[in-house]
Amino acid sequence: MPEATPLISTIVGGLVLAFILGALANRLKMPPLVGYLIAGVLVGPYTPGYVADQNLAPELAEIGVILLMFGVGLHFSLKDLLSVRGIAVPGAIVQIGFATLLGWGLGAMMGWSTGGSLVFGLALSVASTVVLLKALQERRLIETERGKIAVGWLIVEDLAMVLALVLIPAAASIGSEQGTVEPLSAAINRIFGLDMGIGGIIGMTLVKVALFVGVMLVFGRRLIPWTMHRIAHTGSRELFRLGVLAIALGVAFGAAKLFGVSIALGAFFAGMVLAESELSHRAAQESLPLRDAFAVLFFVSVGMLFDPNILVEQPIPLLATVFIIVIGKSLAAFLIVLLFRKPVGTALTISASLGQIGEFSFILAALGVALGLLPEEGRDLILAGAIISIILNPLLFYVCDKIRPLLEAKREEHHAEPTTAEAASEATEEPLIVQDEVHATKLSGHAILVGYGRVGSIVGQNLKSSGTPFVVIEDSDNRITALREQGIEVVSGNAVTREVLDLANLQGARSLVIAIPNAFEACRVAEQGRAVNPGVLIVARAHSDAEVEELKQYGADTVIMGEREIAMGMLDRLSQVHHDSAPYEVETEAGISAAEETPSPEKQ
Repeated sequence: MPEATPLISTIVGGLVLAFILGALANRLKMPPLVGYLIAGVLVGPYTPGYVADQNLAPELAEIGVILLMFGVGLHFSLKDLLSVRGIAVPGAIVQIGFATLLGWGLGAMMGWSTGGSLVFGLALSVASTVVLLKALQERRLIETERGKIAVGWLIVEDLAMVLALVLIPAAASIGSEQGTVEPLSAAINRIFGLDMGIGGIIGMTLVKVALFVGVMLVFGRRLIPWTMHRIAHTGSRELFRLGVLAIALGVAFGAAKLFGVSIALGAFFAGMVLAESELSHRAAQESLPLRDAFAVLFFVSVGMLFDPNILVEQPIPLLATVFIIVIGKSLAAFLIVLLFRKPVGTALTISASLGQIGEFSFILAALGVALGLLPEEGRDLILAGAIISIILNPLLFYVCDKIRPLLEAKREEHHAEPTTAEAASEATEEPLIVQDEVHATKLSGHAILVGYGRVGSIVGQNLKSSGTPFVVIEDSDNRITALREQGIEVVSGNAVTREVLDLANLQGARSLVIAIPNAFEACRVAEQGRAVNPGVLIVARAHSDAEVEELKQYGADTVIMGEREIAMGMLDRLSQVHHDSAPYEVETEAGISAAEETPSPEKQ
């Protein structure tokens, strides 16, 4: 084995150190990604000791971005993207413009050129894909309306940055001997002697993006699902996993090389096309382990670029940079969302999600320095601002959660006495939303149902038909709306939070049904339930024997493992044929085996 193994040493050093510091950060009640960033600083060139390969680490991290965006696409269909275009497109454009203006002003005050100041402002205007998605996933907000708006907002920002990455080199080449750097425009200039100019470059860029989108929507949405279905029919899990990775990486790389769009955008569209297939959920599960591993390497690579000396040498400019990212950009997003008449909770979620910067910022900074537009001091401020804003982002979410009831109460008070018919209409609509979110249920001796998905909906319908009083805890806006239309009482929020359980009157409940599939969160809910109400009956679901034991350790009385119940249902059906058991109704009106549905809702 050769002595020089930079790839292996970079992966091993980055992951091992990230694991140790990430576990330490988690022990200190901090986000693990803080440990990942510090791990990057320790293996970077600005600290003594081992130094990881600075060329390999960013490339490995880019794979994480590809897989992450692919996973987002699997859960974010074209219909979802179009459903939020009314707020995501204008909102993102205005927010980018405002943040860029603030960054340009700071750069001008520091004596930078106009081009360098604009690059600096653009770098501060775009949020990190990895950080935003991790924050939304940890809070189970991806499938909610505010989560879709945040992701749609981010996609618009990415599209804007794709255009910026083309325009910046072209703008920098004006007046120089290099000429345009856009390949298609350069070819036209060389063959026909036509100077396309900035307008031509913009046009060519839009044509290539539109061509890529058209190819994906016309051919990709047929070819990709068909390919995955054919692979699934082979019965090989290994081939299926390999097919998922090949599509994600191949489409992303091809999009960048053939159409000039970002690999992140290419991966997103690949996932969005595959989302129309019935295999999308399985594809998401298969890509999850590698996605998490390479996302860790992304944070390590960011930490490697950080020069701690900037904290001492430029404290005032650094504070101004962090202020623009965390306060200025977030405040702009908050006001924009409110102008679109969205709830305060949605505005706070969007503003907190965007209060950081990441991968596109690093790309813009490197490009600006390479073209001689942005001084190295600007790049260091961007990197420092990114790390600090990422560390502060969980705190920003915490602050938003704390001030949300106060802002909602003030907005309710503001609408209490309308002066016009339009104000009256708004006042009667908004307080209803606030009331449902902040007022506790009046039920007692009831059942609390956590989650209203495939399993929870069956349990809920059976509780409703039997006349059992119950309240649902759900965080999906679409499901909340549907439940309210059915007249089912619902508490909006994550059941892991003690305040949400209190709103459902856990103290006075007789039973707690945890129907969510995430075992980690289910354990937290069971633990809270047992601590608040020691006598409550806790019923949960699991997918393995290990999860069953863990849930019981955290206080669950009964844990139903889906695979075991499916096997029991099969055996019940077989016993009718082989052992002459009493006949029973094979199917219900819903087309579900009666053996699976009628004995007990718990078996779902």
